[in-house]
Amino acid sequence: MSIFALLPELWLLGLVCALFAASISDRRQSVMSWLPLAAGLGVVAAAVSLGARGEYLYATYKLDALSQFFKLVIAFGFAVVAGIASGNKDDKDLTPDYFMLLALSAWGLMLLSSCVELITLYLALELSSYSLYALIPLRGQDRRAAEAGIKYILFGAAVTALALFGLSYIIAAKHTTYIAALAASSWSFADAPLAVLGLTLFLAGFFYKLALFPFHFWCPDVYQGAKNETAAYVATIPKLGAVVVLVRLSAFVAPHLEVTTTLAILGAISMTAGNLAALVQRDLKRLLGFSSVAHAGYVMLGLAAGSAAGMSAAAFYSLAYILMNLAAFYVVCAIAKNGENPSLDDLDGLYKRAPALAMILAIAAFSLVGLPPTAGFAGKLFLLSAAWDQGYHWLVIVAVLNTAISIYYYLSMVRHAYTGESEAPALAQPRGYLIFGGVLAALVLLLGILPAPLYDLAAQAAVQLHP
Repeated sequence: MSIFALLPELWLLGLVCALFAASISDRRQSVMSWLPLAAGLGVVAAAVSLGARGEYLYATYKLDALSQFFKLVIAFGFAVVAGIASGNKDDKDLTPDYFMLLALSAWGLMLLSSCVELITLYLALELSSYSLYALIPLRGQDRRAAEAGIKYILFGAAVTALALFGLSYIIAAKHTTYIAALAASSWSFADAPLAVLGLTLFLAGFFYKLALFPFHFWCPDVYQGAKNETAAYVATIPKLGAVVVLVRLSAFVAPHLEVTTTLAILGAISMTAGNLAALVQRDLKRLLGFSSVAHAGYVMLGLAAGSAAGMSAAAFYSLAYILMNLAAFYVVCAIAKNGENPSLDDLDGLYKRAPALAMILAIAAFSLVGLPPTAGFAGKLFLLSAAWDQGYHWLVIVAVLNTAISIYYYLSMVRHAYTGESEAPALAQPRGYLIFGGVLAALVLLLGILPAPLYDLAAQAAVQLHP
């Protein structure tokens, strides 16, 4: 076994150990100086192992195009969050313990992306979740953080129990937990009602991570209560783990089966409920929380399609969503006063106070809507095409109508930034920090203008699951 095959996991595990050592040493505050570089090297490690293939641990852990693609995106997302946090060096909560929990969650998600057996997959899901249970309440003396942490734990415990219960049904009905063996059997409700019921319950655990209706109730409250940097992480990286597992499990089903129809219905309700709730929000993080509920619904377009094109579109859109949402949270963290929750009114006059931040926000908002030439436009186009080709015309129409609804609240952020007036002083940001945000915005545009290379990479992974 080549050491390069497992380089991303080993590098991140080493980073977790280094952060743990820093947390018990006398140089706790020196982490900010080297963490962004170390996280960036993790992205390089993931890129080096992009072509790694193989099966380990009795074929429960598989390195394939899908897993390596998502490991690269997870490593990139973690590096971005570490970079955003590095711009707030005065925050006493951003300790080595904090970053250790972030890295541990990202490591669990990397393991999750390679699991091809349901029990190991479940264990990796829990590993990625436990650190977040401890991370979300970390916000000084803010009571909202404690409330958010309790809600996340309670909802997580309930959904975890559902997933475990569903797993027992699948084992009882199919007598195996290997995804490849499960995919070869029938998943029609008429042929295997107990297995279909078990799969539905098992999927609940990943719907919770994705914040899909009706497992989304924790989402806006947790985003609002958690630290801004924590919210940026929770809003993006854990969703990658949910998407990669849902893409793998979608190999079970074909279009218009009971399970895929359920995915389509939940997707339609999720995008509608999320967009309608976001219309009345003033708190930026709460607005982005309901926005993520809607985007979870958009991802269902690809998963419900049950085809290679649908899986490719879901994987590509998850990457696009990570980029545009991290760009939005970058601005949220930059304008927040003393780590407080910014509102729409805090964006007033941003184009005068910080022109670069206003431009980054505009690009992120346009991409979240799905306007060309951004990554969001390319991703939604792929999703809509995949769903339309499989006969989900009604779902495509619902998605287009919801995109029209979302224009109001996304562009209201841009309106406040460019037409609002404010007496607040100019926002001074370090040059390196602004360059970092500019790179994020440039990637959002680049992925919209040249989507083919990354889409082809996602397509290669999807073809292995849906030949």
